[in-house]
Amino acid sequence: MFAAGFAVFATLYYIQPLLPIFAAEFGLRPAESALALSGTTALMAVALLFSGIASDRIGRKRIMVASLLSSGAITLLMALMPDWGGVLACRVALGVSLSGVQAVAMAYLAEEIEPSAFGLSFGLFISGSALGGMVGRLAAALLSDAGGWRLAVAVVGASGLVAGLYVARALPPSRNFRPGAAGARALRSGLAGHLRDPVLWLLFACGFLLMGAFVTSYNYLGFRLLAPPFGLSQGLFGLVFLIYLVGIPGPTLVGAMLARVAAARLLVLLLLLMLAGLALTLSERLPLVIAGLAVLTFGFFSAHSVASGWVSRRAAQGRALAASLYLFFYYQGASALGYAGGLAWEGAGWHGVVMLTGAGTLAALGAAVLLMRATRRGAG
Repeated sequence: MFAAGFAVFATLYYIQPLLPIFAAEFGLRPAESALALSGTTALMAVALLFSGIASDRIGRKRIMVASLLSSGAITLLMALMPDWGGVLACRVALGVSLSGVQAVAMAYLAEEIEPSAFGLSFGLFISGSALGGMVGRLAAALLSDAGGWRLAVAVVGASGLVAGLYVARALPPSRNFRPGAAGARALRSGLAGHLRDPVLWLLFACGFLLMGAFVTSYNYLGFRLLAPPFGLSQGLFGLVFLIYLVGIPGPTLVGAMLARVAAARLLVLLLLLMLAGLALTLSERLPLVIAGLAVLTFGFFSAHSVASGWVSRRAAQGRALAASLYLFFYYQGASALGYAGGLAWEGAGWHGVVMLTGAGTLAALGAAVLLMRATRRGAG
């Protein structure tokens, strides 16, 4: 599961340091180049709803293995695309193929892991995802600097195929999976049940805003750090993604803390931490910008672990669909705020990006406060 999370996030997010390269090579505006990520997450969000239902019928492992293998193949194909339209088409198709891991992984762990160990084990899965996101971005930046963006894309695609083969061989089969109904009726019934729960609605809102703020920050980071007054090279900019190392232990730490501290209280504290990190990135001094990104990254991965794990525990039935719904809003946040961040960048530079992401984080903080009140009333 650690390998699956690593591969998915490496394949999804390696594209971020390449966005300025695409803008220069294909003559794109920053918001247009960001479609290489926003388009992927938008399609993934929709496909997640159906992959969760499919896994309820045919099993968790089959869906995850097929997802990893097809994602690696699509990424290899992208390295051969001659124009921006082909690149974007491959990234959109990737969003559909990657949907088979995210929600299914949460359901798999909820079924196979003892409840007392779920927080820690899910934190490890999220930590693997964080490491994959970091390594994918760093490798893409360094490889593109050395041999061009097509080399970077090809290496990531080949790595995805290797991860898929490893998961097929190493992942234990489900012992507690029971096939459920599939089809439109099951989807409508499951959606109706989950969407009647106000606690789940608040968690979905947190996911939308958390991911939107985080991804938007990193989408336009390259445009800022590659330009004056910083003027970093593509290779040096890639080293900035080592900041992800700070975020990797966060989910595991807060997973262990959940046995002692209420989830809603942890969520509030972590969102405040994210706001502090965003404020630090406004500095014109690179060390302070790096420190702010580190604080933001730790807070994001930890908060996401709390919110997404809470969704899986909250849903007594249809866990895969509940997880898919959370991730639907989560990735729609990345798509909507990711594109809006480009407009904010074009209008007001980095200050505009921080105003947008700060507003989103403040809104998530409001949702977390409502979750705290609901928990005190016994609704959580």
